Amino acid sequence: MELITNPIFALFAIISLGFILGNIKIRGFSFDVSAVLFVALAFGHFGVVVPQVIERIGMVLFIFTVGIQAGPGFMNSFKKQGRNLALMASLIVLIGVLLALAAMHIFDIDSALMVGILCGALTSTPGLTVAIDATASPLASIGYGIAYPVGVVGVILFVRLLPRLLKIDISYENRKTEQAERGSYPVISFAHFEVDNVSVTGKSLNEINLRSMTGATVSRVQHNDSCITPQFDTKLSQGDIIRAVGSEQALAKVEVLIGPRVNKQIPLGKDYTVEQLLVTNKELVGKSLNELSLHHNFDAVVTRIRRSGIDIAPSPDLHIRFGDKLTVACPKESMLGLGSLLGNDERLLSDTDFLPIALGIVIGILIGYLEISFLGRFNLGLGLSGGVLIAALVLSGIGRTGPIVWTMSGSANQLLRQMGLLFFLAAVGTKAGEHLMETISQSGVTLLIIGFAITILPMLSALILNKYIFKFNLFELLGAITGGMTSTPGLAACDTLTHSNTPGRAYAAVYPIAMVVLIIFVQILVRLVS
Repeated sequence: MELITNPIFALFAIISLGFILGNIKIRGFSFDVSAVLFVALAFGHFGVVVPQVIERIGMVLFIFTVGIQAGPGFMNSFKKQGRNLALMASLIVLIGVLLALAAMHIFDIDSALMVGILCGALTSTPGLTVAIDATASPLASIGYGIAYPVGVVGVILFVRLLPRLLKIDISYENRKTEQAERGSYPVISFAHFEVDNVSVTGKSLNEINLRSMTGATVSRVQHNDSCITPQFDTKLSQGDIIRAVGSEQALAKVEVLIGPRVNKQIPLGKDYTVEQLLVTNKELVGKSLNELSLHHNFDAVVTRIRRSGIDIAPSPDLHIRFGDKLTVACPKESMLGLGSLLGNDERLLSDTDFLPIALGIVIGILIGYLEISFLGRFNLGLGLSGGVLIAALVLSGIGRTGPIVWTMSGSANQLLRQMGLLFFLAAVGTKAGEHLMETISQSGVTLLIIGFAITILPMLSALILNKYIFKFNLFELLGAITGGMTSTPGLAACDTLTHSNTPGRAYAAVYPIAMVVLIIFVQILVRLVS
């Protein structure tokens, strides 16, 4: 018994058993990593508690890595869906508040106890803090303790069971999401064209503004029998063959500007080469291709950039990120120097610089502590998780500050996210399970049912609203729902369904809004019935 109460032993025993249970499939369904929470609930019931500091560390690591990964695409996502996401979050919280208000009057429940149940059902610790301040009653904490385990488990079950209940093929949804994400970037290909347009004959590439006119990049030019790397002042002659790289739309414009496509190949000259180089020099992160002046300094042409498995057409104002893979055409004698400039060291992709991680979390915690006073009646702050999330989103969007690069490799991000998630679920589960049965026996089933209704009904309402109004895809919907429920464990359950950043981006967009709306409604609810 002494061994099982050792918090380190208990932590890793819960994780191990959770993985074993999570890998069990019944008719193709499994709880995966979420099973760690259910094992932790059982341990907590028998008095085994993982220290709260483990929960905090786990939550911070998980939220920070989600924000870092979601950050670069967050603003684009918010611009496209921001209004709908904000509306979804507000409606989820509003429905929860209306249910709480109705239950309070129907069952004659004390207002302090009811706002505690509301915050517990929506798993909002910042909301509980405001509720305690507003009510000055211990009943708020008791209500939170009753509903919180139901809230945690309810959201996870909803996320995990929803695709199965609706008979949604997760593999198909993942493929569709991947295609949609790739669709944001046109497929990059190449073609050869013969210079036939008399209006460009005798003019340089710079004079005809080929890049700005078409969006394509010329990677090679064949004049008679010689192949050259094009310069800005390279002049085109009648009958020259050029190789252009870009989207199909860009290549169609090249055909109009230059001349017809030809089924020819431009052979590489003995002094000419094309290679793929990795950007691992952190000094270059955040700089645009124009700033790098690769054409001027190395006689090099970047024909495409591969980022997160997607090919991107290069443009002068495109900013470089750590881990980008550049396809470069240049003279062989320039390739060594170019590789040295870019870094091109694959080993660095697996290295993790902990300074940006630690410093980013410190900044996030400080942001979370900031509070704004409204009319002298209540204070509004992001709290620990909100502060860390906002910091990660902003820093990853910035990319680089001086020598500090606010990104990490995919493997490092995945490792820290998984570790944080497991620590968080183990600690949350034992805390929730510690008084679960005692709470049920003392509070009766009624309060638990009310808490469960406030957890489940807003999510079901969001599902119906999405079908007829919002039209989010599955992973956007789940991210928006878990964000609206301010449920980090719920986001963790989404994380096991897909490798896409889509749930994280939706969660990041919704979470701060839901938290602020809930805090405001808690204040209103207390004042309505006081």
